[in-house]
Amino acid sequence: MESKSQGIKNPLNIIVVVAALGYFVDIYDLLLFGIVRTPSLNGLGITDPELVTEYGLKLMSYQMIGMLIGGLLWGIMGDKKGRVSVLFGSIVVYSLANIANAFVKELADIFSMHIIDMYSALRFMAGLGLAGELGAGITLVNETMTKEQRGYGTMIVVAFGLLGAVFANILGHFIQWQTSYIIGGIMGLILLFLRLGVYESGMFKDLQTSKQSRGNLLLLFNNKKRFVKYMSSIAVGVPIWYMVGILVVFSPEVATYYGISGVKAGDAIMYCYIALSLGDFASAYLSQIWKSRKKALLLFLIIASIITPLYLFFLKGASTELFYFVCGLIGFASGYWAVFVTSASEQFGTNLRATVTTTVPNMVRGSLAILTAMVTFLREQMSMNMIHAIFVVGIFAFAIAFLSLYGIKESYANDLDFIEN
Repeated sequence: MESKSQGIKNPLNIIVVVAALGYFVDIYDLLLFGIVRTPSLNGLGITDPELVTEYGLKLMSYQMIGMLIGGLLWGIMGDKKGRVSVLFGSIVVYSLANIANAFVKELADIFSMHIIDMYSALRFMAGLGLAGELGAGITLVNETMTKEQRGYGTMIVVAFGLLGAVFANILGHFIQWQTSYIIGGIMGLILLFLRLGVYESGMFKDLQTSKQSRGNLLLLFNNKKRFVKYMSSIAVGVPIWYMVGILVVFSPEVATYYGISGVKAGDAIMYCYIALSLGDFASAYLSQIWKSRKKALLLFLIIASIITPLYLFFLKGASTELFYFVCGLIGFASGYWAVFVTSASEQFGTNLRATVTTTVPNMVRGSLAILTAMVTFLREQMSMNMIHAIFVVGIFAFAIAFLSLYGIKESYANDLDFIEN
C-alpha cells in the first residue's frame, strides 16, 4: 500500500470496506419503507388500497425531501468540518430515526398527532440522516485512492451497499415491520465503532491550513459553467430514481393494472437491487476499461430508455415470474449509480467536493418527490391513467438526462487536488 499522500492502490482498503458496509446499512434503511409500506400501513389500521397508495406516496415524498435538505446540510458540513465527522453525525440521526419508526403509533399517541403525520415526520428525519452517508464515503474513497484505481473503490462501495435492499426484503419475509426498523437502527449504531478506524482525507487536511472558502454554496451558482456542470451532474441521475422509486416501488399497482397477481413490492425491490448491484459492477468496470465515465453513462441510459416502455406497455397478462424478471432488467439498467456519483465527485475541487458529492445524489433522490407529484398531477388534473402518467414523466426524466451528458466533462483519472475559486 502506498502512503496516504500518494494514494492507496488496493481497492479493498479500510476506507472502502467501512464505506461499503455503511452504504449497505444506508440502502437497507433507505429502501426499507418501500418494502414495509403496505404491511406497516395495514398494521396501523390503514387497509384501503387507495389510501395505502396515497399515504405511500406522501411518506416517500417526506423521506426524499428530508434527504434533499440533509444533502445540503451534510455536504456543507463535510467541506467545513471534514468527511469523517459527517459519517458519524449522519449515522446517529438515521439510526435513531429508524428505531423511532418502529414505535410510530406510540409516539403519535404521546404527541397527540395523526399517525400519518408522525410517520411522515419520522421518515423525514430518517431521510435527513441518510443523506450524509454516501457522499462522505465516496468523497473519502476518491480522495484517498490513486486516480487510476478510485473507480474500482467506488464500484465496491456502491455494488456491495446496494445489497442492503436485498437483506431488508429477506428479513421482511420473516419478521414484523417494526423489527425491521429496529434492526436497521441497531446496525447503524454498530457501524459507529467501525468508523473509528477511518482517517481523514489528506486533501481535506491540506485545505484546512489554507484560508480558502469551504462548502460555500454560492460557488455553485456564481459561475455559469460551474452551475451548468452541477445541474447536469444531478439530471444525469434522475432516471435512476424514476425507475427505482416509481416503476419498482409501485410495481404492485402496475401489476394489478395489467392483471398480474401476487406481485409484492419487497420482492420486486429485491430482484431490482440484485440486478442493480450487477449493473453497477458492469458500468463501473466498463468506465475503467474504456477510461471514460461518460461512455458508461450513455450506454446505461440507452438500455434504461429501452427497458422502461417494455415494462409499462408489454407485460399485459405476463406471469409473476416474468414481471419480476423485468424488474431485474430495470435494476440492471439503472445500475450506473456508482459511475454517476463518482463522476459528480470528480467534477469539482476539494473545497466543494463533499458538498457536491453529498448534494448531487440526494438531489436525485429528492427529485422523486417532484416526479411523484407530476404523476399525481397527470392522473388527477389531466385524467391520465396511471401507466400513461408514469410514462410521460419517464420521457421527461430521460430527456433531461441525455441532454445533461453534454454538460459534464470527462473525469476519468483526473487529478482531484485542486480548488474552486
